[in-house]
Amino acid sequence: MSGLTAHNQLAPVLRQLKLTGMLDTLDARLAEARAGTLGHVDFLQVLCQDELSRRDAAKIARRLRAAHLPTATTLESFDYGYNPKVPVAQIRDLARLEFIDAGEQICIYGPVGVGKSHIAVGLAHQAIRRGYDALFLTCSQLLAELGGGHADGSFPARLRRLAKPPLLIVDDFAMRDFGATQADDFYELVCERVGHPGRSLILTSNRSPGDWYPLFPNPVVGESVLDRLLNSSHHLLLDGKSYRPNRRPGRPKPT
Repeated sequence: MSGLTAHNQLAPVLRQLKLTGMLDTLDARLAEARAGTLGHVDFLQVLCQDELSRRDAAKIARRLRAAHLPTATTLESFDYGYNPKVPVAQIRDLARLEFIDAGEQICIYGPVGVGKSHIAVGLAHQAIRRGYDALFLTCSQLLAELGGGHADGSFPARLRRLAKPPLLIVDDFAMRDFGATQADDFYELVCERVGHPGRSLILTSNRSPGDWYPLFPNPVVGESVLDRLLNSSHHLLLDGKSYRPNRRPGRPKPT
């Protein structure tokens, strides 16, 4: 059977079955088969692998869209040499993602511009590539999302949605004081996530965890939240100078 005939016979069937991964590589695989580099079984096997690869890529793309990550930064793109105090070994250990299955949290804190959000987003990218769903929100977005549920009666549904992803990233935590309702809402979210295997929370903050307690108007609520949160967390301190001055327009890029 000629390559053209094989393509004309196979392509409509693959299209009907929505096997677009096979369809995209069909001509290349037929050429390999005609060249004698692929036997019948090998031809079928590589076509099936092409389809699986396409489906995996599509799943990753869907999870990335759903995660609402603010950047495409990864752990591989982080400049670990810029600040010598960066705990590289701890970051690489967390990159194995065992903390998600264990239901453990991560608190990333340190001064502005040292890469806290970069590490958090990088861990989210790593998790998405491994098959986990993730969601990124700033703390203000999170509190607004929960607070909006009180007005229309959708708070339980919103809480369930935020409790569902295996990995939830809350960026810029503890930038300002909590209102009483905000503190209660965050307490409910912590109760839904912390202590549940397969559900993890990553917080980034410019303040150290010891400075979070006064932000809660009710000390009892604050103690309840932070006792659950901090005692189930990996504490990741990023210290050093800010990366952001190197990004000023017209400034030469560091070598």
